[in-house]
Amino acid sequence: MIKTFIVKRLPLSIAINCLAIICSLMMACLIRFDFHFSSGVYQVFWRLLPAVVAIKLVVFWRYSLFSGWWRYVSMADLVTICKANIFASAGVVTYAVFVYRLEMIPRTILFLDGLFCFLLVAGIRFIIRALRENFYPMPINKAGKARLLIVGAGDAGQMIARELRLNRKLEYDAIGFIDDDKRKLKERFLGLPVLGTCEDIPSVCRRKKVEEIVIAIPSATGKQIRDIVEKCQQAEVTFKTLPGVGGLLDGSVSVEQIKDVSLEDLLGRDPVRLDSQQISNYLCGKRVLVTGAGGSIGSELCRQVARFNPSKLILFENGETPLFTIEQELKKAHPKLLIYSIIGDIRYRARVEAIFDEFMPEVVFHAAAYKHVPMMEVNPAEAVNNNVRGTQVVAETAHMFRVERFVMVSTDKAVNPTNVMGTTKRVAEKIVQALSRRSKTRFVTVRFGNVLGSNGSVIPTFKKQIRHGGPVTVTHKDITRFFMTIPEASQLVLQAGSMGEGGEIYLLDMGKPVKILHLAQELIRLSGKTPYDDIDIEFTGLRPGEKLYEELLLDGEGIKPTTHEKICVARSVLEDEMILKVQLEQLFDAARRLDLDLTVDLLQRIVPEYKPAEHASVRKLNL
Repeated sequence: MIKTFIVKRLPLSIAINCLAIICSLMMACLIRFDFHFSSGVYQVFWRLLPAVVAIKLVVFWRYSLFSGWWRYVSMADLVTICKANIFASAGVVTYAVFVYRLEMIPRTILFLDGLFCFLLVAGIRFIIRALRENFYPMPINKAGKARLLIVGAGDAGQMIARELRLNRKLEYDAIGFIDDDKRKLKERFLGLPVLGTCEDIPSVCRRKKVEEIVIAIPSATGKQIRDIVEKCQQAEVTFKTLPGVGGLLDGSVSVEQIKDVSLEDLLGRDPVRLDSQQISNYLCGKRVLVTGAGGSIGSELCRQVARFNPSKLILFENGETPLFTIEQELKKAHPKLLIYSIIGDIRYRARVEAIFDEFMPEVVFHAAAYKHVPMMEVNPAEAVNNNVRGTQVVAETAHMFRVERFVMVSTDKAVNPTNVMGTTKRVAEKIVQALSRRSKTRFVTVRFGNVLGSNGSVIPTFKKQIRHGGPVTVTHKDITRFFMTIPEASQLVLQAGSMGEGGEIYLLDMGKPVKILHLAQELIRLSGKTPYDDIDIEFTGLRPGEKLYEELLLDGEGIKPTTHEKICVARSVLEDEMILKVQLEQLFDAARRLDLDLTVDLLQRIVPEYKPAEHASVRKLNL
């Protein structure tokens, strides 16, 4: 159907351009001879016409002037039309010089012909666009369309307004812009007025009977978004936003990209700057294995790695359903990429060694881990088996098969831990650091805090509680956490992996800690509810192993900056590998025998800064 439509449009486009070429030559001749319809006018006209039409049609075809939809003509098209006419006019002049030696061909006609041809060819297109945007179809039916106010009169806002004009099927009627740039006040863009600044949003909404607001400022900071959202809430209207700069990689803006304002928008972390060349140098054409490929961080690592064209991507995951989900997603997004989905347990050494032997990975991202703090408090043996022994198995196998780089994903809970999960991750860090001192494999650890929206995090829990009418449960009114988005964390893990020489612990810039109570209140407001009135907030007390605040740095580690502004490196704390090996054997033996109290005691010996809370009765119930 599309091909048929294009075939029908092509003859019409050629005919219109041909008519413009003929008219421009006729106008040039008439003006040159002061509109005297003498035989000289017709003689010059017919002498040039065949060559002018032939030359210009060929050049216009070369510059694709017969394709494209004229209703979407832009300044870029205007530049193309100008180039086409310059080359076409040059061809006509060349023809006149070589064939007629400019005898009986006034030079003025050649100049005027090029000028009029450009004006007619461009003018026809822009007239069609103007008619399409302002008068077609007539009359414009605005009944039933939501009155829309656009915050931001910049490029994104104007592109949204333009699309609303062109696509009459969209259920919005744009009534104007809001912009804090004083120079834009009372100006008009695309026929729509700038009605005021962000401070004026409530009054403008009342005066213009606005039903919905779209925040079209992709580069806005979290504070700017929060201020605008506050004004929208005061006006009691629905509000949406566009993706951030990082989500608009192709530079396009569309009404289809409008989405509800999310917590990520309010936190407003700056877009990540990646050194793509540095990352590509160690990923492009390489065999890459990701453990925990179905998890929140693991799956995002797979998405990010796939962008850098590895020769093979091996997904290693214990859960069948999440592995299937990420496999299907990647195959659809990267149909040419060789993807291998492996179901297996990182604790099963024979299975891990067989996978390494078959695929010979050159880069390993180790993201597999148990991370739910209260659950690991009552399952310390499983936490040790997975987070400690699993890491040891994968790391030692990577060393044995001479993997080039091994990047382990760690957590801020490994710093001065008060819980089993954080302690097991700190032990895993020690294993990797100790192994790096005698291995040719570059072992690197990346430590960061919570990620928004990850499985088991507070955000999905809060959203579910809000959907059920509350209450939203917060453990403590003063509890704080570091947060970053899953894509941001994964991108920085890739960047840190490109830096490591071996043994480093890289710390990601988590920004300022955020109060969990503040997150709960903002999520309630984003749901159109009022905290404590529509949705109550209850404080349940700290859970087993939980502390009020998290840290990213241990005493004695010290930090140094790197070439990336969001990544710094901690100084390694040396461990005696032989002593660590003996301690690990004792720890694994206690875990195998399910001696949970001894398991916790041995964790404390390996990680002296671990200060466990007493939950022995809870652990006994778990038996």
